[in-house]
Amino acid sequence: MGTVYRHLYPQVYDWENLMLAWRKARKGKRGRAPAATFEQNAAEHLLAIQAELAEGRYRPGGYASFFVHEPKRRLISAAPFRDRVVHHALCNVIDPLFERRFIHDSYANRKGKGTHAALDRCQHFARRYPYVLQCDVEQFFPAIDHALLLDAIGRVVVDPDLLSLCATILASGRGVLGEMYDMRYFPGDDLLAATRPRGLPIGNLTSQFWANVYLDALDHFVKRELHCRAYVRYVDDFLLFAPDKATLWRWRAAIIDFLAGLRLTLHERPCQPRPVTEGIPFLGFIVFPDHRRLKPRKGYAFRRRLRRRLAETTAGRLPVDRVTASVRGWVAHARTAQTHGLRRALLRAARLPARR
Repeated sequence: MGTVYRHLYPQVYDWENLMLAWRKARKGKRGRAPAATFEQNAAEHLLAIQAELAEGRYRPGGYASFFVHEPKRRLISAAPFRDRVVHHALCNVIDPLFERRFIHDSYANRKGKGTHAALDRCQHFARRYPYVLQCDVEQFFPAIDHALLLDAIGRVVVDPDLLSLCATILASGRGVLGEMYDMRYFPGDDLLAATRPRGLPIGNLTSQFWANVYLDALDHFVKRELHCRAYVRYVDDFLLFAPDKATLWRWRAAIIDFLAGLRLTLHERPCQPRPVTEGIPFLGFIVFPDHRRLKPRKGYAFRRRLRRRLAETTAGRLPVDRVTASVRGWVAHARTAQTHGLRRALLRAARLPARR
């Protein structure tokens, strides 16, 4: 049994921790109304949050939800700014406790990891193994079961006040993704299974962190029970590499059974062993052993966003330097695909003159 942690809750509402949480929450958002309004009376707001947390009176506000359609339709739910400060304050305390338990090859929402590191690792394994099993979880964020998540948190954190705060934040997101979830029944379920609280709002810092906590059991199952030496996970997308298809078919069946215990299901139809030489669709790229390609829809989506931003710039609603930074950031990201002429193609699509 690993280390468990008690008496953590006062660290959450410690003044220095709240100041750090506020600085993290406002990063990159100081020009937006919620962050700017909070900043006008930051000390007063932080003192109020501190008192509510210390006295057990903290209650989250309502979410502002909207759909995005790139690359696929998703419901994003944004918590009020003061709640985002609390999310950062909570994660500042408990993230390090779980970070030391996570496996090396989990790459989402972790310091020193990220998309490019995951792609590098994927390509590294593609050069060493001839076959891959590409998996992703159906309706992952809407399907996350609150009771199972709290149980996973409680195996590490036994501070009742801290667990109560986690439960409060979890409960605030109940039903936010209800329309995005198609009910699944698992062995032993009765009709009341449909009423189980589930779902993490996409867009919350806590949701991103808790997604890793929820699937940490899967990571250890794959490494310790299946003895898979070549495994990469980014949120609910994960890859297993092996020297033969038979091994991957066996692992696939074991993973389906294991995920049922987490009340999750795989997209089974596309989850089939394939040669790595066919290319591995992963995180917006198609990865081959010796090169990568950007998925065409990623380029099309960026062109649409760029045209909208250019229209906002023409109307005076968006500074030119923000558009320039966006283009440079995207080109730097897309260059990892080893795609020749990408910058000129994007600028041509946006009707911008290319520098010579």
